[in-house]
Amino acid sequence: PITPGELLCLGSSLAFSGLFYYLYRRKAKVVARIQEAPKLQVDDDLPALVSAAEGRCLPYVALEGIVLPAQAALTSHYHEGLQGVIQKLLLKEHRLIWNSLARSW
Repeated sequence: PITPGELLCLGSSLAFSGLFYYLYRRKAKVVARIQEAPKLQVDDDLPALVSAAEGRCLPYVALEGIVLPAQAALTSHYHEGLQGVIQKLLLKEHRLIWNSLARSW
């Protein structure tokens, strides 16, 4: 005989397995779209391509070209001869509202 506790464990295990499989499939589709992304060269034609695209945005595009660092290139501690750069990010904060209940912005 199966006890109610065993049924509960079996049901929750199946529910979690289904949820994780669903999340896995969603992420696998995103990875497939990224791997199939068109490869574009960084050249004088790129601004024209971006302005001609819908919404002036190119989703999932791999850009190939030479990148020059603003100051000094980062060198890897683990792979000799491997260098990289960091993209400058711009963070724009919207209007902050004081929450008196949580005492935070």
